[in-house]
Amino acid sequence: MTVKRQKGADRASEKGAETRAGSNHFEHALVLETARVTEGAALAASRFMGMGDKNAVDGAGTEAMRTLLNSLDIRGTVVIGEGEMDEAPMLYIGEQVGSGQYEVDIAVDPVEGTVVTAKGLPNGLAVIALSERGGLMHAPDCYMDKLVVPPPAAGKVNLDWPVEANLNVLAQSLERDVDDLMITILDRERHADLIRRVRATGARVKLIGDGDVVASLQVGVRGTGVHALMGSGGAPEGVLSAAAMKCLGAEIQGRFIAEDDAMRERFALMGVDEKRVYKTNDLAPGSQMVFSATGITYGEILNGVRHFGGGARTHTLVMGYATRVVRFIDSVHLEDDGARVTIRV
Repeated sequence: MTVKRQKGADRASEKGAETRAGSNHFEHALVLETARVTEGAALAASRFMGMGDKNAVDGAGTEAMRTLLNSLDIRGTVVIGEGEMDEAPMLYIGEQVGSGQYEVDIAVDPVEGTVVTAKGLPNGLAVIALSERGGLMHAPDCYMDKLVVPPPAAGKVNLDWPVEANLNVLAQSLERDVDDLMITILDRERHADLIRRVRATGARVKLIGDGDVVASLQVGVRGTGVHALMGSGGAPEGVLSAAAMKCLGAEIQGRFIAEDDAMRERFALMGVDEKRVYKTNDLAPGSQMVFSATGITYGEILNGVRHFGGGARTHTLVMGYATRVVRFIDSVHLEDDGARVTIRV
């Protein structure tokens, strides 16, 4: 009996090793290729940065991202995209991309912050997340009430609690006072009461015009001076943020907001519960996850695209959940024949 138990244990161990190896293989194969996708989208969109045309920015980024996705060794389905088929010419929800071996679900935002990019303002990004089939929630295109906290506070806060209670728990988790906290909130009229309540605790508020994916990244990465994201924003961006927070060990909690009966009917068809608080693993349940973001305009985490004679330079954050690797990639792209650049450390 002892021998049989040992053999069984060996087989179980081998099977577990194979599972982990397979999980890692998915990410090893695609993580750098995924970075190439967001780099390409950022490079294309950056050509229209500061030109005042948000549609040109979005169109260039979307076309470049789709072209590069079709070059990957994947059989991908877009679950978070530019809209429904009748609303978006490409990267629409349900679109199939690639013709390779890895079956993946894809969430994209070719240009997060089309307006800020068109105006040349900070924190325009090209963003994508890949997971195995079913690894990313197909979220309805609606608003979501969100709470994003850094790794030390993960599992300790609750979106159902009063704002003041969550700020106290957050401060304790970070071993600081509430008035040391900086909370990012989208600058919208609907957040007037939330802003007032946060400020009444002594915490400071960083108001942003757009871009709550990059705002979530600032929460998940230490040293940015931002400690939480609060308030409502787009639900598709919530899924992208969940993929990033999962890789970083941070947490997002969200509740879908139905603004009318038509949206409630859509929730029912999609199996969405508007009373439920969805957490990181609900929004991004995959055991394999690749997230990549490339800066288009300058930001606190990522530099924007910098063009020079004959080429450009990009800055990318790319992560794998199973491989547990976070990479910041500083790339020089030589676009013209014979182009040269002096590399500086």
